[in-house]
Amino acid sequence: MKLLLTGGTGFFGKALLRHWQAASAAPRVTVLSRDPEGFLARHPEFAALPWLRFHAGDILDPASLPATASFTHLLHAAADSTLGPRLTPLQRYTQIVDGTRHLLDYAVAHGIPRFLLASSGGVYGAQPQDMSHMPEDYHGMPDPLDAQSAYGVAKRCAEHLCALYAQQHGLQTVAARCFAFVGRDLPLDVHFAIGNFIREALARPRITVNGDGTPVRSYMDQRDLARWLEALLQRGRAGQAYNVGSDAALTIAGLAHQVRDLLAPGKPVHIAAQDTGGPRSRYVPCIAKARAELGLDLRHTLQDAVLETARHAEAAR
Repeated sequence: MKLLLTGGTGFFGKALLRHWQAASAAPRVTVLSRDPEGFLARHPEFAALPWLRFHAGDILDPASLPATASFTHLLHAAADSTLGPRLTPLQRYTQIVDGTRHLLDYAVAHGIPRFLLASSGGVYGAQPQDMSHMPEDYHGMPDPLDAQSAYGVAKRCAEHLCALYAQQHGLQTVAARCFAFVGRDLPLDVHFAIGNFIREALARPRITVNGDGTPVRSYMDQRDLARWLEALLQRGRAGQAYNVGSDAALTIAGLAHQVRDLLAPGKPVHIAAQDTGGPRSRYVPCIAKARAELGLDLRHTLQDAVLETARHAEAAR
């Protein structure tokens, strides 16, 4: 496999690079990055790997993509998820939709047959209260008239572009609908609740839940994420979407207490708001399709992932 990877310097990309670094054999990977030198300065462990090279470019600038290519696969995972809150909704939408179209055009122009889109469970919109796990054939959607739905709507449009290019040009496109994750490369100081809980368990007087703690979520270890993305890239059925995440649900309050019990027993957990007894937000995938079709499984528990994340966070301090 000769792979062009976008988003290779973000959370998904680092998970994949570490996965291949630990493997007995790795594909030949070219990472598209806006700042390869800066990334390698921060992560020298990825320098001088014989199977890995970097190309300076931007998904929003088609002229910056590799001019000559003999790639067999393209994995498009570029999106500013960490910096997302700093972008306007229009900037987020443009980055996702235009970037996907540029990469699809590139795949067509260079004869790259396999294309995996890192999409999102956000394409489903709000999870119904009576649905414990969202399957791929649930056709809910985010509100297109709400500007704050830009991310989910854009990912939905990106998936539709994949379907259009598959129909028009014969590309083998697959969508990975990704949910929530944790691992050594997750930033601990941005808007990810589990990252904040781990940071506070390690270095703060208490763990704070900014809300009533009732939303229900699930978290997949980044090592499982990398395995699943590789499997979808190579073996996912063309024209299909697969949920990628954990189906082990828990509340945010339960998550905070679990992180506390693992990393800082006895440390107080503060719930900022009172539970009003209203509807609970849920964001939990059904992963039966990936299990049945591709034989995928979850090798790491949430406890494994939290301990691994904390171990690397402490080593980096």
